[in-house]
Amino acid sequence: MKVAFSTLGCRVNQYESEAMTEKFLREGYEVTSYDSFADVYVINTCTVTNMGDKKSRQMINRARRQNPDAIIAVVGCYSQIAPNEVAKIEGVDVVLGTRNKGEIVYWVNRAREEKKQIVEVKDVLRNKVFEELNIEEYQNKTRAFLKIQDGCNRFCSYCLIPFARGAVCSKSPEKVLAEVKELAKNGFKEVILSGIHTASYGVDLDKSVTLVDLLEQIDNVEGIERIRIGSIDPTFFSEGVIERIINIKKLCPHFHLSLQSGCDATLKRMNRGYTSEEYRKVVEDLRKHIKDVSITTDIIVGFPGESEEEFSITYNFLKNIKLSKMHVFKFSPRTGTKAALMSDQVSNDIKDERSNKLIELNNMLENEFMNKFKDRFMDILYEQRYNNEEKYEGYTPNYIKVVSKCNDNIEGKIIQTKLIESMKEFMIGEIKS
Repeated sequence: MKVAFSTLGCRVNQYESEAMTEKFLREGYEVTSYDSFADVYVINTCTVTNMGDKKSRQMINRARRQNPDAIIAVVGCYSQIAPNEVAKIEGVDVVLGTRNKGEIVYWVNRAREEKKQIVEVKDVLRNKVFEELNIEEYQNKTRAFLKIQDGCNRFCSYCLIPFARGAVCSKSPEKVLAEVKELAKNGFKEVILSGIHTASYGVDLDKSVTLVDLLEQIDNVEGIERIRIGSIDPTFFSEGVIERIINIKKLCPHFHLSLQSGCDATLKRMNRGYTSEEYRKVVEDLRKHIKDVSITTDIIVGFPGESEEEFSITYNFLKNIKLSKMHVFKFSPRTGTKAALMSDQVSNDIKDERSNKLIELNNMLENEFMNKFKDRFMDILYEQRYNNEEKYEGYTPNYIKVVSKCNDNIEGKIIQTKLIESMKEFMIGEIKS
């Protein structure tokens, strides 16, 4: 029996797909590519935007075309938010939410045996227990995503994720450390701590452990050479936190601080809980204390009520603060959120225009940031071959993508490399002989 996965969305989804893959392997399944013939197709969905829902439906249709007789299982955030809508899509056999992915093989087998559709979506808003999805044997052997937290208590006005993922639930520090040690034993050099709202790690635990406590403990695990944090709320970086993290030697100098807007009026309507000036201070403090730090972000354009003046404030804020990379998203109204009901919705034409302006600004700033490291020697963790050529791609500690020529297989190795030239989204490297 063959199983194929399509994973949309965030790093938490990537981790959960890896865990589900392992469960199928333990039941004797063979994993194949999603574009190949398979007996089971699993679509791990995203619902952050309408585009996420659309892509999920496209992947369902693609699976049905590959093998009309396959079992198609749709899991994750889209299924959690709209289980009935997903169940009505032709060919879907299993619908699971966000908190029962560990039972995926059982429900797939049951759907096959009973020859009927199964919809098993639990109420996550009442669930306050972290779902254990441990991974013992990763398929990728360079760096590992480690889910340490699920859920979100923030309720930003545009976001459905608290409804899809429920309240904050944290993995116990003992279990996190045990998994990190297992990863080190299996040759991993880098671990990426991921969550839906990673900064909230530990708020639900009795021992009052924080994300910084966890980072300090992982820093002592022998064999792990790099620690990264997934997307993190800027309010996490208080002065006390920064004072502690500068002493965590293995923590990579790269932080993805989600901004969403550089205009305080827009931020207030978004219910983000901070001002642009507070964000700026965090960026300045990180740059002051951490050498070569890279700060990336997410930006939403066309949020309801975003006037030309508000967009101009955001644009100028971003132009002045000079982050190393920006992911630009056009606002997508999600039924069930406050933002979808707001007046003054922005037209698609204006969203496109503003998005293009920020993308152009990002290209300039990203290139400017990369060029700061031209002719520098930096340690690159090489992950895989590049375009099937005699080249390998990897990342610096501060998350610059580097592509270097090499005749030897250097996957999973950290090698000092000279950064020669910046291209559109990466730098050309020259491996030190």
